[in-house]
Amino acid sequence: MLRVASLALGGILIATIAAGAPEPPALERFEFSGVEMAVPVKIVLYASDKAIAESAAEAAFRRMRELNEILSDYDAASELRRLCDTAVEGRAAAVSDELWRVLSCAQSLSERTGGAFDVTVGPVVRLWRRARRREQMPSPERLEVARQLVGYRLVRLHPERRAVELLKPGMRLDLGGIAKGYAVDEALDTLRKHGVDRALVDAGGDIRLGGPPPDSPGWIIGVAALEADAPPSRYLWLADRAIATSGDTWQYVEIEGKRYSHLVDPRTGLGLTDHSSVTVIAPDGITADALASAVSVLGPEEGLKLIENTPDTAAFIVRAPGGNVEVLESSRWEEFPVAQPKANGPACSPTP
Repeated sequence: MLRVASLALGGILIATIAAGAPEPPALERFEFSGVEMAVPVKIVLYASDKAIAESAAEAAFRRMRELNEILSDYDAASELRRLCDTAVEGRAAAVSDELWRVLSCAQSLSERTGGAFDVTVGPVVRLWRRARRREQMPSPERLEVARQLVGYRLVRLHPERRAVELLKPGMRLDLGGIAKGYAVDEALDTLRKHGVDRALVDAGGDIRLGGPPPDSPGWIIGVAALEADAPPSRYLWLADRAIATSGDTWQYVEIEGKRYSHLVDPRTGLGLTDHSSVTVIAPDGITADALASAVSVLGPEEGLKLIENTPDTAAFIVRAPGGNVEVLESSRWEEFPVAQPKANGPACSPTP
């Protein structure tokens, strides 16, 4: 069979003949799961056959494993921890491309938020992890000692050498508010290098979306609710975007009748007490992840200002001051179409 295509150039109609161009192969849906970076990871993708799907997914999981060896604050042998061991003014350490990119992005957001987002918060986070286990407040003395090691200005970046200098011994960087977002970006990029574009990567609620499923305007994504046992507050069609949620829905501690989030305000050293869920949509995972954390710390008023001043991003905030539920949206949130979930539910929901 011959097919004729016409192309108009400068007012002249040019006809070209294509001889029996083959139809593209039908795409099948494949789903893979595992645990990487200490969180459950799910990859959903569409490929022409099982071998391509398995090879692409395996490479994506491997890439996330590689990044954990660079960015983990738990692994004593990670590049991040080795960098912290060099902490002393005047000693700068050259770092990998991956760690440089994450720290550069983090420092930029720290500047924009006046330290509401700050990866040097590690010493304080460690105290609050212990506080949640013991259900006891960190002592004021320990908090004060830890706070002396916190402050994004204690990190100096040397672009000409791609080197990082930490100014005080004992500093501990914590990339928990940005690393997973970067990892899902890299995982999707790996899938694309293996010829798979229609894909979704979900790492514990940080979700990166490629092209939509066949014959669909996008992936159906549920927006996390404020309470753990509640269904998503709404569903959206999303593609070629990232979405991340930050909040205290799952991780918090009650001490003397007061609820403290696992999220810590680097400026005060205290766990957040605002019961909230912040969902951010952005062009990539590293931006969505970091902004969700930053908006949670800044609070709704300053947080929404940050979103409005960041191109191509949108935020949805649910909080319960005094027990009364309050919903706030940034101006660009309404640009994303609302979806109705299918009978078997949405593809994914971000998890605070």
